[in-house]
Amino acid sequence: MTAPLSLALRAKTGGLLSPLSFVAMSTRHASKKSGGSSKNLGGKSPGRRYGYKKADGNFVHAGNILATQRLMRWHPGGHVGIGKNNTLYALEDGIVRFTKEVYIPLPRSTDAKDMVSKLPQGAVLYKTFINVIPQKQAATFKLVEML
Repeated sequence: MTAPLSLALRAKTGGLLSPLSFVAMSTRHASKKSGGSSKNLGGKSPGRRYGYKKADGNFVHAGNILATQRLMRWHPGGHVGIGKNNTLYALEDGIVRFTKEVYIPLPRSTDAKDMVSKLPQGAVLYKTFINVIPQKQAATFKLVEML
């Protein structure tokens, strides 16, 4: 009894959906190629690390980064600016100079309480400053007259 009933149901459903329409609906293909580009090789080099980027005696232009640092290892001197992340940069064209100067903290500052109390008697504190001495760059091409 169940076999003739299942055959009758199959015959009815087969009449509603023809085999051709079912095949036409299931043969859809992708319209674009898949996969990425094999020429994208950028981003594999390591980033620039913290430290000084221009050495003592180098010529720099205004805006060049002189040093990147997390804490205040180098301090801004003459014609040197400081960014939000303690990056030191040149404010004018010139030659880079590193100087060490004696540092005497104010009597009631946190430096005096934290650092000076731990130092031996007679020790001297120094701070390193990065300065830019403004100069015009030598040996530049200057057009005198046009032919």
